Amino acid sequence: MWKLLLLAGAGGFVGTCCRFLVNRLFLVIWNAPFPIATFTINVVGCFIFGVLSGILGRNDIIPAQFNALLLVGFCGGFTTFSTFSNEALNLGINGDTLISFFYIAGSVIVGLFAVWFGLAITR
Repeated sequence: MWKLLLLAGAGGFVGTCCRFLVNRLFLVIWNAPFPIATFTINVVGCFIFGVLSGILGRNDIIPAQFNALLLVGFCGGFTTFSTFSNEALNLGINGDTLISFFYIAGSVIVGLFAVWFGLAITR
């Protein structure tokens, strides 16, 4: 358990550092109201999650610790949107389309409300 926790933490540290650097890079090269850095990070993070998930899921020779390091750790630190997207997609693939829809809509709507509420109570 501790080994997996440390691996996830190490991957998360690297993912978070990468997110910070990519965000800074976009602040230098892109000055527009659209949050292109976050959008790019989320899309790239989802792609990386998909590739790694596919590789880790089909190769029995790769130790399970790589899941903690790369998927939970790195991708989770780079963007939690990748995990959200994977879960929503898996619900749809498994035939739980309605649950997937409510998960997506609920996450976005409740997430926006939670941010608004958090800001509101601090003003």
